Amino acid sequence: MSERKPLNLPFENWIDRQIREAEERGAFDDLPGAGKPLPGLDRHLDENWWIKQKIESEGLSMALPPTLALRRDAEVALGEARGARSEAEARRIVEEINERIREAIRTGLPGPPLNLMPFDVDQVVSEWRQARRR
Repeated sequence: MSERKPLNLPFENWIDRQIREAEERGAFDDLPGAGKPLPGLDRHLDENWWIKQKIESEGLSMALPPTLALRRDAEVALGEARGARSEAEARRIVEEINERIREAIRTGLPGPPLNLMPFDVDQVVSEWRQARRR
């Protein structure tokens, strides 16, 4: 246990003194990574960096609940359909995700509410055609 801060000494001076004394004793000499650059300094600052680092260090996975995973898959499928090479491919992509959505509505999935309805295939294909005309 560390000593108590003297009443007449400001916190900054007291803390600086404790750090200096610990350095002199060699308390920081054998820390992991000593003398090496801090990991991740070259990466873009992410406000959730500490959460991601903890998940990685603990070997955990961030599996989404099935309803959220299906919503994400539907969004990805819609983007793929809009970027499809042919009308038939766009139609196939939308029909496949619609079948998964219908199955989820019919059977129910664990997680938050799905809040997702099948896409209008003809509408998506029509948007695909219009995008190709531009």
